[in-house]
Amino acid sequence: MKNYLAPHVASLPPSGIRKFFDLVSTMKDVISLGVGEPDFVTPWTVRESGIFSLEQGQTMYTSNAGLLELRQELSKHMRDTLGVEYDPEGEILVTVGASEAVDLVMRALLTPGDVALIPDPAYVSYGPCAILTGAQVSYIPTRASEDFRLRADDLEQAYTPNSKLLVLSYPNNPTGAIMTRNDLLPIARFVSEHDLIVLSDEIYSDLTYDGTHTAFASLPYMQNRTLHVSGFSKSYAMTGWRVGYVAGHRDLISALTRIHQYTMLCAPITAQVAALEALRSAEGAKREMVSTYDRRRRLMVHGFRKMGLSCFEPLGAFYVFPDISRTGLSSEEFAEQLLLEEKVAVVPGTAFGPSGEGHIRCSYAYSTEQIQEALDRITRFVQKRI
Repeated sequence: MKNYLAPHVASLPPSGIRKFFDLVSTMKDVISLGVGEPDFVTPWTVRESGIFSLEQGQTMYTSNAGLLELRQELSKHMRDTLGVEYDPEGEILVTVGASEAVDLVMRALLTPGDVALIPDPAYVSYGPCAILTGAQVSYIPTRASEDFRLRADDLEQAYTPNSKLLVLSYPNNPTGAIMTRNDLLPIARFVSEHDLIVLSDEIYSDLTYDGTHTAFASLPYMQNRTLHVSGFSKSYAMTGWRVGYVAGHRDLISALTRIHQYTMLCAPITAQVAALEALRSAEGAKREMVSTYDRRRRLMVHGFRKMGLSCFEPLGAFYVFPDISRTGLSSEEFAEQLLLEEKVAVVPGTAFGPSGEGHIRCSYAYSTEQIQEALDRITRFVQKRI
C-alpha cells in the first residue's frame, strides 16, 4: 500500500518526540521528563463552564471563525497584555489548538519553490508542516553562547530570494530562550527590508520569568506582516481542550478561514466556552502555575549544573536544554542509555533540529518530587561518564 502514498508524505520522518516515547510506553517505573504538558488540572471555574455548557445543550457548531464572544475577549486580552489590537470580526480565527493555526498559516502562504526560514532548534511541527506544502525549509542555527536568540546576521546568511515566511517561536520550545524587544527590532527591520511574512508562535508568552514578553506584532510596522499564533494549552493547563487562535491582517485571516472551513469547520463549542471563561476568571490560577514552574525551573538548572553539565538558563516556557557533550555521547545515545540504565525519559536535542545535537530537552512540568528523583538518577548516570 505504500505505493499509493504521496512521496512528500512517505518521506516524512516520524516525530522525534513520539518515536522515542513509543519505547517508554513499553517500560515500567520510568520517570518521564519528556512531554510538554502541564501537570496541573484545568482550573475548576474553567471546567465548570464547560460542564454547564453541556448541561445547557450547547452541542452545536459555532461560526467557522469561532464564538464572537470569545473573539471579542481575545481582542481585549491582546490589547491589554500585548499592546496589539485586532478586530474580532475579521482579524481573529479560533482554531483547534495552536497547532492547527501553524498548519493553516503554512498552507495559506507557502507554495512549491518558496522557502520557510526556521530558527533551529525548533518545535518539531514547523518543518514538516512547511514541507507538506511543497516548500523548502532553511534552518537557521542558534547557539547557547548567544542565548539561543536569533541574530539578524544569521538570518541574512540563510535568506534567499525565494524566502517568504519566517517562523519565530519565543519563548522557545525546546530551549526556553526568550527575545527582548531590543533583540527583535533588528529582526523586524530585516523582515521589512526583505518583504517577509512572520509566523510568530507565542504559545508560551505567559510563561516568561524575566522581564515582559514582547509580541512581534507590537513592533513598528510589524502588525500587518505578522500572523500571531497562541492558545490556551500551556498557560491555562488546557492541552486536551484543543483551543488556539491566530490573529493578523484580515486578508490573511480570510484565507486561513477558507481552509479551516473546509477541514476543521470550527473548534468544539464546549472548549470555546471554557476558553472564554479562562480569559475572564483564571488569571489568578495561571499566576500560581507560573510561580510553581519558576521554582521548578531553578531547581532543574541548579541540578544539571551541580552534576557538572553546562545548562543554559531558560527564561521562558517550561523546558531546560542542558549540554551533555561532556559525556562523550550523542543526544540520541544519551537519551537511550539513560532510559535503559536509570529509567528516566528525556528527548534527544536532535528531535528539534541539527543544532540540538549535544543537548537533551527536559520538561519541568512535573512535580518537584519527580524532578528531584529524576535529577538524582541522571547524576548517577552522568558521573559514570565524566
